[in-house]
Amino acid sequence: MHRDVKPHNVMIDHGQRKLRLIDWGLAEFYHPGKEYNVRVASRYFKGPELLVDLQDYDYSLDLWSLGCMFAGIIFRKEPFFYGQDNYDQLVKIAKVLGTDELYAYLNKYRIELDPQLAMLVGRHGRKPWTKFIGVDTKHLAVPEAIDFVDKLLRYDHEERPTAKEAMEILPSSYIETRFWQNPVLKMETVLSSIPFQFSLYTSVCCNWATQVAGSKCLPPYCEMKGSKKEEIQGSDLRLW
Repeated sequence: MHRDVKPHNVMIDHGQRKLRLIDWGLAEFYHPGKEYNVRVASRYFKGPELLVDLQDYDYSLDLWSLGCMFAGIIFRKEPFFYGQDNYDQLVKIAKVLGTDELYAYLNKYRIELDPQLAMLVGRHGRKPWTKFIGVDTKHLAVPEAIDFVDKLLRYDHEERPTAKEAMEILPSSYIETRFWQNPVLKMETVLSSIPFQFSLYTSVCCNWATQVAGSKCLPPYCEMKGSKKEEIQGSDLRLW
């Protein structure tokens, strides 16, 4: 289990179409029945199991984080669940996925919410994914992409697909036709459709890798420009 999947930990070589998941500092081997620390993952990408202190979670935690990232991309809402703290993070999730399924999940695993958290969560209906589709995201938020998000963002970790199953849910043609082969969607357009932090940090990581490895990692138009470059100088970037 990686346990810290987020845009900042993804390196993309756009030229070679290769992706690398970095920073395995919070990773742990999964053993059925073992309890794990819930103080892992970055807030916006924490699965519900972490937010309700369910310690016997599994590798499906990483699939939730992937779902958050993918939802942020296709709906252009980064981060997709924008909580101010861990309590508020669960509230933000409940306002999208609804509370009926949340309480069904809690009852299944015999989890009682802290009274203060329960009061904050309140009661909410489930919002349809179509509510998040805008004019500028229709080309990304197509039915197969929404189905992918829907299967990943489930309260119950047992209902989420495995990584292998997830690869079979979203057709490879979705990526090919919308990002690589579409003559209208040149790479500059693709990058502009990805949330700022995602494109910025993948560019930073690849530029850094270029300096270390001495190989070209990104085409010229992916170079960082402007004052944002100074914001990440001195960051602890590592390459595996």
